[in-house]
Amino acid sequence: MDEQNRNLILAMVLSIGVIVGWTLLFPPEQTTLEPVATADGTVSLPPAAADTGAASRAETDSAAPLPTGDSTPQDLAETQDFPKVAIETPNFEGSLSLQGGRIDNLSLNRFNETLDPDSPKVHLLKPQTEPGGYFAAFGWAPGGSLDFSDVPDAKTEWAQVGNGALTPQTPVTLEWQSPAGLTFRRIVSVDDRNMFTVTQEVQNTGTDTVRLAPYSELVREGEPEDLKGFFIIHEGAIQQTGEQMNELDYGDLRDLDADPAWGSSTDVTQVDQNGWLGFTDHYWMAMLIPPASAPFSSILRYEAQTDRYRTIARLETLSVEPGATASAETRLFAGAKEWETIREYQNDEGVYKFVDSIDWGWFFFLTKPIFRVLHALHAIIGNMGWSILALTLLIKAILFPLAYRSYVSMAKMKELQPQMEKIKEKAGDDRQKLQQEMMQLYKKEKVNPASGCLPILMQIPIFFSLYKVIFVTIELRHAAWFGWIQDLSSPDPSSILNLFGLLPFAVPDLGALQILSLGILPILLGISMWLQQKLNPAPTDPTQAMIFAWMPWIFMFMLGSFASGLVLYWIANNTITFTQQYIIMRSQGYRPDVFGNIKSGFRRKKASEDK
Repeated sequence: MDEQNRNLILAMVLSIGVIVGWTLLFPPEQTTLEPVATADGTVSLPPAAADTGAASRAETDSAAPLPTGDSTPQDLAETQDFPKVAIETPNFEGSLSLQGGRIDNLSLNRFNETLDPDSPKVHLLKPQTEPGGYFAAFGWAPGGSLDFSDVPDAKTEWAQVGNGALTPQTPVTLEWQSPAGLTFRRIVSVDDRNMFTVTQEVQNTGTDTVRLAPYSELVREGEPEDLKGFFIIHEGAIQQTGEQMNELDYGDLRDLDADPAWGSSTDVTQVDQNGWLGFTDHYWMAMLIPPASAPFSSILRYEAQTDRYRTIARLETLSVEPGATASAETRLFAGAKEWETIREYQNDEGVYKFVDSIDWGWFFFLTKPIFRVLHALHAIIGNMGWSILALTLLIKAILFPLAYRSYVSMAKMKELQPQMEKIKEKAGDDRQKLQQEMMQLYKKEKVNPASGCLPILMQIPIFFSLYKVIFVTIELRHAAWFGWIQDLSSPDPSSILNLFGLLPFAVPDLGALQILSLGILPILLGISMWLQQKLNPAPTDPTQAMIFAWMPWIFMFMLGSFASGLVLYWIANNTITFTQQYIIMRSQGYRPDVFGNIKSGFRRKKASEDK
């Protein structure tokens, strides 16, 4: 088998090994909530009676005893239809509840659930009373002589100072009087993008110094319904501790060590500065961001009894003397993981390493620059499909010097084929002599047989990185190319089963057999790989010839369910590689007989059938 055939087989084996490994070793997790029998014998999902006030009851010096589970009045859900303060911004529509003063209803104005422009907007935060409740809450943990009745909790009825909606131009102020002689205020503002700022104030109108700790938390009732459960993307809790990034999926949160003080599975990390934490989904996230210079406790918590997940930022305990006022500020990011917006918050507003909230993966050193180039190309071209093609050309241009040396080496190896055959005949079964003679020939002719592997090895991490970019970044969600490709982050929607739309019926969901519903792009991918093979005659060995004959079509089926953007990249890469290799081989005196190789393949097939 010549060197070029070995290289091609190496590429195929490595690629298939990775693809099959992804499918077999890391299947998507299917998580469901266990039903719970109620007193009347009916069956329901676990209750969603959440606790917003108890979330930050970590120990402060002289703090009140910590509650466990749902054993205190703090652990009560919203029981009435309390007044709401509307939230109206270019990006958001939603509301802030005056019970508990929580931000518990946000829809993203610029994002629909499906490609249909009339489909519902993406609903990011939901009230606790709805299935899949997901909300942000804020409060104070009592210390010293204070009790939980002296600080606002989940049932607190806040009063709005003034009227009107929360907009980028009009902040909202809430107020509540404590029985202990404390006045609590909560000032909530929002910018015109994705960031809320919540300032909590406490004024001590009593006669004694009081101690209390401000906190903020994100509460999630159960796992999200649209959880991908795929290892290529992190979904779950994420925390930046100032030193490192920690990512825990929902299974990791459930496996946290039980903490008797909290009555649940809890992890507490002390952060000196530059920290933030929250929940990240495929395309969306909500993050709590304390001041960059403020130390705080970063708390991850899972309550098995109620199937509730929490991320909590508790700031240091404050001492407030009589007549004094203390305040604490926390920001809340809620929205899409758009790179440009997140980068602006990082660079312009000091959110430390905020761009890393996007899951760039193991090959981040490639994924980040590839995405930045793709983003820049899209800014110029205005179409993600054409931008992917332009990116492919750019990558091939960068790798061209390496590819040129590789293809030149391949061409020289073709020229040396007669001499290599003579050496094989001369050496016979003496493998050591054969290797020595071959090495002398390579040295004399200045040929490196391993150089043909380098472009292949370089393509593997680039392929993974581009796959990561296309799968993870929201910039490709619902991004159209042309014609029937209206979402480059999804598989080609056309199907050979209805002749690509010519027959008047839609192809049903075939489950595991969906791989048979090939679209136009996967078929073009198989053809491009098949033509690339035809640059060289088929191997004389029957086994190798069979592998080569089936490989393009196996890839065609295996990659049919991949994102259209990735398949588009691979088609363009194969086409450019074919062109480069053909031109370089001709320049070195070797003339690939593509049509002859195609004809000979059909002749061999016919001869085999005749036998």
